[in-house]
Amino acid sequence: MTRAKQPVTVPVDTSVDDFLATVPDDRRRADARRLRVVLQEVSGEAPVLWGASIVGFGSHRGPTGDFFLVGFSPRKQHLVLYLAGDYADRHAATLARLGPHRTAKACLYLTRLDAVDESVLRELVDASVRERRGADRAQGPGGISARPRTPSG
Repeated sequence: MTRAKQPVTVPVDTSVDDFLATVPDDRRRADARRLRVVLQEVSGEAPVLWGASIVGFGSHRGPTGDFFLVGFSPRKQHLVLYLAGDYADRHAATLARLGPHRTAKACLYLTRLDAVDESVLRELVDASVRERRGADRAQGPGGISARPRTPSG
């Protein structure tokens, strides 16, 4: 009997504040803290550490199991945002207004948060969250609730 492979990126008990405090670069740490606020405000979800280095917000049922609605990781070279797959194709006009960035599949790479237009970033995050919540609703029974939640629950 073959066992199903378990997802590697799952919520962990480490505090998001403790994780962000370990980001070695002062500017990257400040950007990560600001991005945490932006994603929490847009998603209406509390931040949770997923795996060793991704701050995720909310959850939805994806093709390989539960996954966060939107997330980010403060990597050495970039802030990496994890959005709904193929968002770059669907939101090319919005991305053109964002400022300096790079994209790949479901990742948005930013070098500096203050170099991009925050209102455009909020639009992209909101669109991604709505798309993932829409996928939850399409699943019907058994999917995670698509009801927006406030940070307090």
